[in-house]
Amino acid sequence: MDVFRVFVAFLSLCVSAISTFSQSLDSDFTFHLPAGRKECFYQSMKKDASLEIEYQVLDGASLDVDFQLHAPNGHILASDYRKSDGVHTVETEEGDYMFCFDNTFSAVSEKIIFFELILDNMDDREDSEDWKAYVQGTDLLDMKLEDIMDTINSVKARMGKSLQIQTVLRAFEARDRNLQESNYERVNLWSCTNLVLMVIVSGVQVYLLRSLFDDKRKTPT
Repeated sequence: MDVFRVFVAFLSLCVSAISTFSQSLDSDFTFHLPAGRKECFYQSMKKDASLEIEYQVLDGASLDVDFQLHAPNGHILASDYRKSDGVHTVETEEGDYMFCFDNTFSAVSEKIIFFELILDNMDDREDSEDWKAYVQGTDLLDMKLEDIMDTINSVKARMGKSLQIQTVLRAFEARDRNLQESNYERVNLWSCTNLVLMVIVSGVQVYLLRSLFDDKRKTPT
């Protein structure tokens, strides 16, 4: 009977771990911010949780934007002025947090902005402790289920961090690619402009040299 109860507890632990992996508390989003516009987003948070916001400007003139993070009571917790990227982490209270990206200082340049939200301590701890009811009084197999849960949570945290780093690297790659394409277009434009000017200057020089050697005196007939 004890073996059966331990086996049921192990199955319950596996189901709990699978459900924990399937509920992602990280999210990322990429959007276009038109010139002269301001966009705000909201995130509901619990008490004693953690909210981390990381953003990057992927494309647009100067690669800059204004950023503000507001608490549920309206206080400004973090702000950036015309920056290309930033990371902010706050300990949260119960309520809706607002973060805004401001491009009103730009009259013509549209920006492409990527941001990622990382939410910690948002899951209910009570459900994760239900499996302990199955193993009360079982010492047969000396299974340390708490150690198994700690190991699973550690693996989950490391996988989440790896996904976060990969997402950030993709955002950096997209920004660098957009910057290189913009520089490539500028180089081509100025190269063509210089080529046209060189042709015009060469033509003017040839014309002036020929005009110096032209004999404009009229010979009598």
